[in-house]
Amino acid sequence: MGRVTEPNQVLPVPPADLPATLGALRAAGHHYRTVKQELRDNLLARLRAGGDRFPGIVGYDDTVLPEVERALLAGHDMVLLGERGQGKTRLIRSLVALLDEWTPVIAGSVLNEHPMHPLTPASRALAAEAGDDLPVAWLHRSMRYGEKLATPDTSVGDLIGDVDPIRIAQGRTLGDPETIHFGLVPRTNRGIFAVNELPDLAERIQVALLNVLEERDIQVRGYQLRLPLDLLLVASANPEDYTNRGRIITPLKDRFGAEIHTHYPLGLELELALIRQEADLVAEVPEHVLEVLARFARAVRESPSVDQRSGVSARFAIAAAETVAAAALRRSGLLAAGATPDGVREETPVARVGDAVSVTSTLRGKVEFESGEDGREVEILAHLLRTATADTFRARLAGLDLSGFTALVDDGRVVETGELVASAELLRQVGTVPGLAKALDRLGLGDAPTPELAAAGVEFVLEGLHLTRRLGKDVTDSGRTVYGGRG
Repeated sequence: MGRVTEPNQVLPVPPADLPATLGALRAAGHHYRTVKQELRDNLLARLRAGGDRFPGIVGYDDTVLPEVERALLAGHDMVLLGERGQGKTRLIRSLVALLDEWTPVIAGSVLNEHPMHPLTPASRALAAEAGDDLPVAWLHRSMRYGEKLATPDTSVGDLIGDVDPIRIAQGRTLGDPETIHFGLVPRTNRGIFAVNELPDLAERIQVALLNVLEERDIQVRGYQLRLPLDLLLVASANPEDYTNRGRIITPLKDRFGAEIHTHYPLGLELELALIRQEADLVAEVPEHVLEVLARFARAVRESPSVDQRSGVSARFAIAAAETVAAAALRRSGLLAAGATPDGVREETPVARVGDAVSVTSTLRGKVEFESGEDGREVEILAHLLRTATADTFRARLAGLDLSGFTALVDDGRVVETGELVASAELLRQVGTVPGLAKALDRLGLGDAPTPELAAAGVEFVLEGLHLTRRLGKDVTDSGRTVYGGRG
């Protein structure tokens, strides 16, 4: 988006009927507005129309977004404060949609100067000379966004600008504004600039932002160039950063008009909605499996064994869903490779609850544990996954007669499943079970599920019965799971 677009992205082409000169712009009735006025007007229009103001932002409708809207209506720069993976950057980037789709700029201006409001001496001279014939170009809102991830090696030159030695070598003097190579902030003039992880920015560099926020001017190499920049400055920060890696200096904090606290999804449904929206799934993942993963993420986030200051990113649950989908796709591929010419039908990739076991090892790096839990990370995650599975089982199948499943093993029979057990084979072992149709319906799998979906439902019921101590379970040396006997 904007200045973080993909290198090969094709930029939008402005409509052909837009004014091409300052005179035509005036004749069209255009009026100059600051960025904050523009954001205010467009947000008010959306509020009055009752539309979605921040598409793609999940879980903040009643908490964070009202505060963001108040800050925009007040014309305040803002800092979003919250743990990792709470969607701070996503929310900041969504603000771009509140800008006008196209805005006029002086053709060739590095600072996106408005034709009615030139800033630099060169542009003012050009405007005076050309008058109504001043060439006008049009800038799409996607190019009015700048972003910088704060790192300790970020310099004032990166953000504000520096003297261009080539122009000095060409004979210009240091006092000439044309010798300045502008940094990211002034180049985002008439747009939105974001600083991610602001406390990581060295304090002496944070000082350089003070004038930008309050006086709206910049200073480069010992002399001041008065440039009344027009932009909205938004920053993000993690509370842990204030003590562990750095801090936002007090004068800079004071210049932000709004400090807005973000949070993780407050309820299970919001967690599920976020996974559905963000996860790029390569196989079908049934709703009951997604619910297990959502409950798992929330259990990890609330566990006393996990460092609460660091938090557990929403990306944890998203990556978990993508991992179980990948496990299902792998099973499909391996079963196809082992199929006989006359035999096994192709396995459609559908995730099962057993596929979630792999996330306890592959995703442990996303979680910061308390210092006393060294060496127990996988064990803790495995326990929390079992708890999430049992809670989902109770929530989905409470009160349902599942005696038909437990009766399967009364005569010594066992049901074998696992990563590479085909759906047809699992269903063959189970056969006709009283109550199976009702269980699959409760799981949202429908009246006539495919064999793969039915197998996913059967495996979930078996695992739930085991976790509620109504069915025994063993894991073989080959990694297969055998359900049988009493729990």
